[in-house]
Amino acid sequence: QVQLVESGGGLVQAGGSLRLSCAASGRTFSSYTMSWFRQAPGKERELVANIGWSGDATYYADSVKGRFTISRDNLKNTGYLQMDSLKPEDTAVYYCRVRIPGYLLPIDYWGQGTQVTVSS
Repeated sequence: QVQLVESGGGLVQAGGSLRLSCAASGRTFSSYTMSWFRQAPGKERELVANIGWSGDATYYADSVKGRFTISRDNLKNTGYLQMDSLKPEDTAVYYCRVRIPGYLLPIDYWGQGTQVTVSS
């Protein structure tokens, strides 16, 4: 089993910054992909950013490109999402997800989520 604990959410004014952390504990893996998703009230959960094991493969949603930066520290089993120039539309619950290779299908683990609220 893998436990993921997110932290760093909160209330910030538009234009401000927050840094989310996702600490993984429990079973360790030789490699995994880490992703950040978010879900706003009344909307579906959407992928925000993704980073591969070595950190050289990243993806960003168009809505956050140039403002958010995903990173990871494999020695600490921790991932980060640096969010700058925040906008009210970034308000959502943010979740981290770890995906590991499975025998037939990948296995996903999710954190409990952390609330990010951006005021205008």
